[in-house]
Parts: sequence; structure tokens; C-alpha cells
Amino acid sequence: MRSIWRSRIISLMLFSLTIVFLTGCSDDNALSGPQIDRIQGYTMGTVYNISWVHQPNISNGTLKNEVDAALKLVNQQMSTYQADSELSRLNQTVPPVTLSVSPPLAAIIQQSLDLHDFTNGYFDISVGPIVNLWGFGPEEMKTKAPSDEAIKAAKARVGLDAVQVLESQIIKRADRYLDLSAIAKGYGVDVIADLLEANNIEHYLVEIGGEIRVAGEKAEGLPWKIAIETPDTIERQGMKALEMKTGALATSGDYRNYFEVDGQRFSHTIDPFTARPITHKLASVTVLDKTSARADALATAMLVMGEKRAVQFAEAKGIAAYFIVRDGEVFRELQSSAFNQWFSVKK
Repeated sequence: MRSIWRSRIISLMLFSLTIVFLTGCSDDNALSGPQIDRIQGYTMGTVYNISWVHQPNISNGTLKNEVDAALKLVNQQMSTYQADSELSRLNQTVPPVTLSVSPPLAAIIQQSLDLHDFTNGYFDISVGPIVNLWGFGPEEMKTKAPSDEAIKAAKARVGLDAVQVLESQIIKRADRYLDLSAIAKGYGVDVIADLLEANNIEHYLVEIGGEIRVAGEKAEGLPWKIAIETPDTIERQGMKALEMKTGALATSGDYRNYFEVDGQRFSHTIDPFTARPITHKLASVTVLDKTSARADALATAMLVMGEKRAVQFAEAKGIAAYFIVRDGEVFRELQSSAFNQWFSVKK
């Protein structure tokens, strides 16, 4: 199965654990609390990990089959790497066109349009042509930066004013290539969380490539524990340990998916206003929200904004956000008022 997005790193596991959840098997065995069951698999160019408090009527094998089928469907709907996916077929159509799509794809595109307005254009799923131009899409990885002329041509194909959703129909009035990479992984987490709840699993942790959603408790009175990493390309090191009983968490960072030419590093995070990779010192943004899809999208949008604008945006909108900023050879951390209020944070 081809994935929604592609990472440019040697170790897939390092990238997928941008957020490390602290639920080791040895800890479970040492505790006198309930047994924690787990399944793991591969999807969207990364790995998924699911943990839940043991229920005798739940078969791990059967549940894994259901999870894999659900995630395969998400890819079939939203991948730009599968030529026959719904999204790829939409991207291949010649405008003006109206195309009927599945309700989930229509819903996630509508949510993306809403988030585009909410973030003043910083979350933009029409940047696909620019993403591909810089080598972070399905095409070949780049060995040099594109020309100014190529950037200008790609930017002319960006703009969500040419896209409209009417129930389960997408209207495309101009040439647009949509890329859902910054929201589809979080959406996949939400799909699996809903699947678990449909199976009457009330205490769980779902993680896909670092995007997380939790519910209930790991043990009686004990929350799920999650660590946010220092954004280092070589060594993983946790900066914050969080305790969560409900909600979703997503991180967007510029430090693992990039290419380098003549000592200059080009991040996979594209600024839709400049049509170029971001160059500021904001290294990562972590967002807490009710759903992983929204947290995923907001983390990406605020990473594009840069430190000053992102912090102001989080405060103005009441978003629970945690920022890691490069400060010379070290990292500096900031957090919004809503983040502090969400729960206690421990070093």
C-alpha cells in the first residue's frame, strides 16, 4: 500500500515517535493494575500503535484486521500516492468540474476549508503543486531548489477560492491539486478512536506517526503518559511529560523531513504565501484539541506562522499549544495559556 505522505529519514521509527507515549510493556507487567493490550501496524508511510485496557471479549487479531481495513479505506479516500484514490481522481480532473465523492472525503475537505479561514490562510490544502515542486510529495526527491520561475508557476495553481463542497460533491473551478497530508493522519487517528469506541473500548491510546488520541485511564486513577521530544535530527530526548485522560495531541516539526543542498536545509513545511519552505526558528508546535484531525491541522498552520505570529494566534483563539524554538545551540520552550490550563505539565 502506498502512503499518504513520504518521510525523508533513515529511521521510520524515529520520525513516527515525534511524540513518545510512555506505555512500556515492562511498566505494565510491574503494575498491579489492569492488563494493557496492544497492536501495531503500518500505514500512511509510518507506524501505528494502539493500546487499550484488556477486555476478555476483544480479540487482538480481529481488532487489528478491523483497524487495518479502516486505515486502508482512509488511504483509498485521501492519499496522493495512490493513483486510484478518490483524492487523486479529483486532482486529475480537468476544471471546471463537479465530482461526487465519499462523505468522509467531502467532510475532511470542508473542514480544511473552514480551517483555512480560521487560520487566515496558513492552513492551505491547495499547496500540493508547491509541495511536489520542492520534492516532498509523490514525485522524486529534489537535489536542488527549484527556480523562481517554477515557484511562480506552481504558486499560480494555489488558492482554495476555486474549491467548494456541496454535501458529497466537490466543485473545482480552476486547476487545483489538493494535498491532505497535514490533516489525514490525524483524521486516521480519529477514525480508529471511533472504531474502538464502537467496540465498547473506553480506555485507549491511539497513535499514528506521532499523532495521538486518548480516552479513559491506563489503570485505575492513572492517566496515559506522553512525552514531547526535543526536535533533534540525531538524538531523541523528551522535553515534556504530559498526563492525559481524554483528548488529542499532534505535533508538527521541521526537523526530520527535509533535504539539504550545499549546506542549506529545506524544510518540508511550505509557506503558502511565499511558496517556499519555512526559514524561521520555530522548530515544532504541539497542539491539544478534542480531535486529532484538528490538532494536526492547527499544529501545521502555526508552524508555518513562525514563533511570534503563532503564539499570538494561539492566545487569541484559545488554542492549547506548546512551542519549541531554536535559540542558538539550544531550544527554548513556550506554551499558551490554554495549554497550561489543559492539565499539569511535568518536566
